[in-house]
Amino acid sequence: MTTSEYAVGTVGACTVGGVLVQIAQSDWFNSMIKGVFEKIPTLGLF
Repeated sequence: MTTSEYAVGTVGACTVGGVLVQIAQSDWFNSMIKGVFEKIPTLGLF
């Protein structure tokens, strides 16, 4: 029983990781992150 639970957990973690990689490689995500980093100097936090 324990081994099958670990197997299901591992498959689930790999699936979530794969989805996150696909999102991180998308164009809209890259443009959003670039926009955030471009706006950081204009916030005047320093």
